[in-house]
Amino acid sequence: MTVEIRIPTVLRPAVGGQSVVKADGETIGELLASLAGEYPAIAGQVIGSDGTMHRFVNIYLNDDDVRYLSKLDTKVAEGDVVSILPAVAGGSDSLPHRQ
Repeated sequence: MTVEIRIPTVLRPAVGGQSVVKADGETIGELLASLAGEYPAIAGQVIGSDGTMHRFVNIYLNDDDVRYLSKLDTKVAEGDVVSILPAVAGGSDSLPHRQ
């Protein structure tokens, strides 16, 4: 089945600048494999060489984080929306510290 995948701005160059792509699969893992087959540049940015999700990339099925479901084995259904969201962290030491 075909599912919509929302791509964040930082990963859009890997999918030709698109904000939404479609991929086929029955699970999150199959969707991501399909996505990587179509857009090889995104593969290493979402899934590690060991085949697991990168630690700093969050993947949501509709509104649920797949880490709290069945991770890459999470089943998808027609009409579902998958969102890939890189974690945002960091800061600057040049900012004044609050005490």
